[in-house]
Amino acid sequence: MTDATPWWRSAVIYQVYIRSFADGNGDGVGDIAGLRARLGHLADLGVDAIWINPWYPSPLHDAGYDVSDYRAIEPRFGTLDEAGALIAEAHGRGLRVILDIVPNHTSNEHPWFREALAGEHRERYVFRDSGDSPPNDWQAMFGGGAWTRLPDGTWYLHLFDVTQPDLNWDDADVRADFAETLRFWFDRGVDGFRIDVANSLVKEEGLPDVGERQHHDPGPHPHWDRDEVHEIYREWRGIADTYDPPRVFVAEAWVPEADRFARYLRPDELHTAFNFDFLKAAWTAPALRRSIERTLREHAAVGAPPTWVLSNHDVARHVSRLARDPDDGIGTSLDSMLGVPADLELGTRRARAAALLIFALPGGAYVYQGDELGLPEVEDLPEDVLDDPTWRRSGHTQRGRDGCRVPIPWSGSAAPFGFGPEGSTPWLPQPTWFARYTAEREAADPGSMLSLYRRALRLRRQLPALGDGDLTWLDVPEGALGFARTPGFALLLNLDAAPFALPAHAEVVLRSGPLSDGLLAEDTAVWLSL
Repeated sequence: MTDATPWWRSAVIYQVYIRSFADGNGDGVGDIAGLRARLGHLADLGVDAIWINPWYPSPLHDAGYDVSDYRAIEPRFGTLDEAGALIAEAHGRGLRVILDIVPNHTSNEHPWFREALAGEHRERYVFRDSGDSPPNDWQAMFGGGAWTRLPDGTWYLHLFDVTQPDLNWDDADVRADFAETLRFWFDRGVDGFRIDVANSLVKEEGLPDVGERQHHDPGPHPHWDRDEVHEIYREWRGIADTYDPPRVFVAEAWVPEADRFARYLRPDELHTAFNFDFLKAAWTAPALRRSIERTLREHAAVGAPPTWVLSNHDVARHVSRLARDPDDGIGTSLDSMLGVPADLELGTRRARAAALLIFALPGGAYVYQGDELGLPEVEDLPEDVLDDPTWRRSGHTQRGRDGCRVPIPWSGSAAPFGFGPEGSTPWLPQPTWFARYTAEREAADPGSMLSLYRRALRLRRQLPALGDGDLTWLDVPEGALGFARTPGFALLLNLDAAPFALPAHAEVVLRSGPLSDGLLAEDTAVWLSL
């Protein structure tokens, strides 16, 4: 990577799920004060930027993705002045700041929706009169139907929770208000936005039935990945490009067809997008190689850098996913894994290798808070503390995403593990085994996951081969992956091959685990200097 290459083409970005990162005031909820106090951890880790999940005023029915005011701070998290101080302090440590923006829906407590309930400006949302039956057969992502009937007999659309009414992006007020929100935060120094469900927003005229199509199936869909959505992002890109330096966007777009996914990354639209195809790939050499090749091919076609991600706030932590046999057909959710035996020692070994893989691939990468500690999923939270709307909307049959959102452990041997002041009670209970995963303990252990991440990210900045660019596949045994990057770098990853020898005249720069008599063992990765 040269100095002239835009930073976002190679960035490692750390996801801060603010409720669960660090609690500065002892109320059990993470906040801006806690984040400011822990910026040193992020700078020492070696990431380039932080992405903060929604911190706007919200009733928190869906972890802040139900926004009631896009240009203010949720009082439980802090104030606008504290947000400004955080941005300045992060920049002072060389960390850029990316916020979350939620354009598909608002909270039902947003002033606009309250006006709509009173019969004013209903065109800002999606209302329909259809008698006693919903306007169509659409289903909500969190379970149940996507329409709710009001006392006056009209129905409103909510593709997610009933507390999250969908906006109507054909309305000029909606478009203008979001443009103002972008400028509001850009003017305060924010470096970019992650766009929640970027493939939604636009609904097909006439709102036809979905029929047999499921969420995110390939092919045309009445409310996912409509062609018209790209006009919105071209307008947003125009706003971002008026700033010096230009601000950036990353899309959350669950689009199964790689060619349609790449359309979001055309030069006049969004800069990067989360690579869910890779996140969902099974831990086998053929599956990972197919995903990597497809990703590189489709991104190259539009000149965009790929991003690589293993976990986030919407999927079960990858240590626990990798602790299961890929032949068991598990998905990315906790509910898909329950009842499937787990080997956390195996999952940790694979997670260490996976980290070296994503940090060596061309483009950028994301680290979800706790990844650097090797945190597994908390799979046995008591039912009475579950907060995810999936639990509620599924009739208490799906546990949802709370297991990856438990407040992370910083220090000590008992809850709250440094997450908040001693004696405070985190909003989700931390298991006793978190004592093995505290940042304090791992920082003192050169063999820990945290130490591995720190070494990998330090080397990633030092080695000119890493970051943006391309790769060349190497000839390796079946069941392994290997690629070279110029100048003089190679990664080898043994997934399920017999242990094999490293290339002659290659020096090991970093390894995820011990070699076996000089051979690369199963579920182990190495970085090599050629």
